[in-house]
Amino acid sequence: MTLTRRDFGLLAAAAGLAAAGPALADAPLAAIVAEGGAVEERIEDTRSALDLAINQGCDFVQVNLVPTKEGALVARRSSELSASTDVASRPDFAGRKTTKTIDGADVSGWFTDDFTLAELQTLFCREPDPQLHPDNVKLGGKEPILTLDDVLQIARAGCVRTARTIGACLRPLRAGDYANQGLDVLARLASDLRTAGYAAPAASVWVQSSEPDTLKTFAQLSPLRRMLLIGVSDADRTTSASLADIKSYAQAISPHQDLLLDPAAAMFPAPTTLALDAHNAGLQVFSHTVRPQNQFLPPALRRGDKRSPSFSNQHGDSDQLLAALFADQVDGLSTVLISDAAKARRAVADTAEQARNKRG
Repeated sequence: MTLTRRDFGLLAAAAGLAAAGPALADAPLAAIVAEGGAVEERIEDTRSALDLAINQGCDFVQVNLVPTKEGALVARRSSELSASTDVASRPDFAGRKTTKTIDGADVSGWFTDDFTLAELQTLFCREPDPQLHPDNVKLGGKEPILTLDDVLQIARAGCVRTARTIGACLRPLRAGDYANQGLDVLARLASDLRTAGYAAPAASVWVQSSEPDTLKTFAQLSPLRRMLLIGVSDADRTTSASLADIKSYAQAISPHQDLLLDPAAAMFPAPTTLALDAHNAGLQVFSHTVRPQNQFLPPALRRGDKRSPSFSNQHGDSDQLLAALFADQVDGLSTVLISDAAKARRAVADTAEQARNKRG
């Protein structure tokens, strides 16, 4: 195989952290979680995006879940539909536009919980962020909204097609708010998963949330594994005492990359102790989503002309970030760059194997 300049960058990042963590050579390959599917090439949360991500090598497909009017669960990044579907162009649904308070802010649009499942299934998905993914715009209007059952079927079909285990990471949104409306999202999720055959802790499903109460409630309904999402502003959740508390209701954390690799360090990568601390607390570690655009990358990995109006949306060196996170011994990594992640994972594993062989 001929190594490109990109490959050497991956290996350099891997070698730097592999030297600091001898156990890496013996660790199993970290899982690749496809956030919404292969969204750099397909519209997120569509069958084609999830299928492509599976073909490219992911181990889990990830979707957010919101309820319909009758409580059925559908895969949407947000309950508001105008950005991600053609609902605004449908005269028959013009009267459904409304304003709701979500996370303390007023949001106007069309919302899943004002539609029956049958009505939602007449809508078609479109690219929600044309500035980030202009090539996906032409793919709009072709695929319907997926239900939870659709997502699980896609994962199971992927197992058959690839002869690999393909799981699902499921993120119920605003479960507490919906419960106040009489929509018990968590009970429905537990029931639907149990009906689909996901009823044991070893099942290839993770339920994710940034809200501890959501995970605590779900733990009373199902034995399936649970993962707490930790944003940069929630760094207080990464102390030893906090990690010990998290272990009482979850089996993993999913911290922002800046909590795993110090973005302010003079040299990249500079790992923090979080992965090690979490492992010592008995928790697995899944990194937040790696994306290629500068706005989502550490300053040291941003590329292009900073004076350009499009600088934030230009692609930086996400390869180095992928390699550094894998070398930091995470148990999993969420990304929209499935092929790149599979390549980085392999490069890190190969580098670690070479280091182990040299040690004899």
